[in-house]
Amino acid sequence: MTRFLLVVPPLVGHINPLVGVARELAGRGHQVAWAGHADQIRRLAGENTAVFDCPMPEGGLSRPPGMTGPAAFRFLWAEFFVPLADLMAPGVDAAIDAFRPDVVLTDQHAVAGALVAERHGITHITSATTSAELIDPLGALPKVGAWLSELLGALRGRIGDPERTGDPRFSPYGVIAFTGRDLLGDAPLPHERVHLVGPAIAPRSDRSDFPWERLDPERSTVLVSLGTANVDAGGRFLAEAVTALDRLGDRVQGVVVDPGHTLSDVPPGVLVREHVPQLDLLALADAVVCHGGHNTVCESLWHGLPLVLAPIRDDQPIVAGQVVDAGAGVRVRFSRVDATRLGAAIETVLDGSGGHRAAAEAIGRSLRAAGGQVAAADHLEQIAARHTHVPAPQ
Repeated sequence: MTRFLLVVPPLVGHINPLVGVARELAGRGHQVAWAGHADQIRRLAGENTAVFDCPMPEGGLSRPPGMTGPAAFRFLWAEFFVPLADLMAPGVDAAIDAFRPDVVLTDQHAVAGALVAERHGITHITSATTSAELIDPLGALPKVGAWLSELLGALRGRIGDPERTGDPRFSPYGVIAFTGRDLLGDAPLPHERVHLVGPAIAPRSDRSDFPWERLDPERSTVLVSLGTANVDAGGRFLAEAVTALDRLGDRVQGVVVDPGHTLSDVPPGVLVREHVPQLDLLALADAVVCHGGHNTVCESLWHGLPLVLAPIRDDQPIVAGQVVDAGAGVRVRFSRVDATRLGAAIETVLDGSGGHRAAAEAIGRSLRAAGGQVAAADHLEQIAARHTHVPAPQ
């Protein structure tokens, strides 16, 4: 029996992949606890989940809607991830003292987990919920890369072991990456201890009251979602999506996720919901329109669904490019697309003549074969057996 502490940021897409992993580990007789935003973790993982609460930034993750590219990347790290690490460090310390884990499994962007674990001399393993950072997206931006290294070095001096080196986003013990080689292409991985396990598809604690009876089996179901971190930027795009879906109404059943309640005067043929049971809905869908968020992309491809991608910022353009390169989707411009062009893109992926569905189905087979939470738990057990209480490799 091994004691695993899971450290996560307050971001749904970073928590969901570990929910299935935690259940798989617990089912094998291991003890599992979490450190992070207690209310959010229990909402996603179950009310009885053992959680050590950590302070969170006031207002969560919020950025100017038009901020993209390197400016958005710098803002994300300087104004959210690094302050988050400083806030979480005392809570992670307290969790380690109370739970006494053998292994800390920490999200790539909850770097307090890695840095505090290394200071305690505890094995830490990285959970990577996006394929984007596995391919060194800053390779073409050396100044930004140097800036981030300096930022993380200063953070390590405050909450970690100043004598250690290495990037806390990639544990030397191992990285569990919830993606697949079909998306990464031939890109080299950070090191040989990166394990590609595909998405973790497992039942979730979902409180959505979805009107399943309103889905029309005679029409193709298309899900439109921009994730949970883009409420501030998505109003115009969702409105265009509703118009596009309404125009395709004789052939397409549209389901639009609108957590910010930005839409009004929705036509009766389009379903608009604040939240949806995404995994259950994907099992019935025919295509997905999304922002290129890695979890939604991989969950869609796992189900063999082609995509229309409208990336906004962060890793989304990279992930969208990977999907297009793999032949499983088409890309539109988030800030400029209108209902006509978006409707044409939806028709393209539904048509089948472009090979998008066949490519998505092939990638889905590969992702399912990668093993998901079962493979993740296997790797975690193996790493724990090899490295618990062994000095970290440099």
